[in-house]
Amino acid sequence: QVQLVESGGGLVQAGGSLRLSCAASGSIFVIYNMGWYRQAPGKQRELVADITNVGTTNYADSVKGRFTISRDNAKNTVYLQMNSLKPEDTAVYYCNAEISSSRTGLKYTQWGQGTQVTVSS
Repeated sequence: QVQLVESGGGLVQAGGSLRLSCAASGSIFVIYNMGWYRQAPGKQRELVADITNVGTTNYADSVKGRFTISRDNAKNTVYLQMNSLKPEDTAVYYCNAEISSSRTGLKYTQWGQGTQVTVSS
């Protein structure tokens, strides 16, 4: 029932910026953790950054100092501000959330469908 909808992807030049958004809707009691993953062609999906419901953040070494993750709990939305983008950041970016259902009380992980980020040189 819960859906994650990503937006904000696109084509930018190296050194540019993008802000990704992911909004969750449905039968939600608590979202404990929200994160962004990315997958480039021929590569494994990897964690970019995540953030807990109390604001603790974690970043991949490759994006530290360039990307910032944040969330708005009232809107069930997570953001990824991406600055100083590099061609190697090109990938499909996926939103992920660890959710407890207000309908069943069960805890599960939900994925968004992804948004393309392309960085040209």
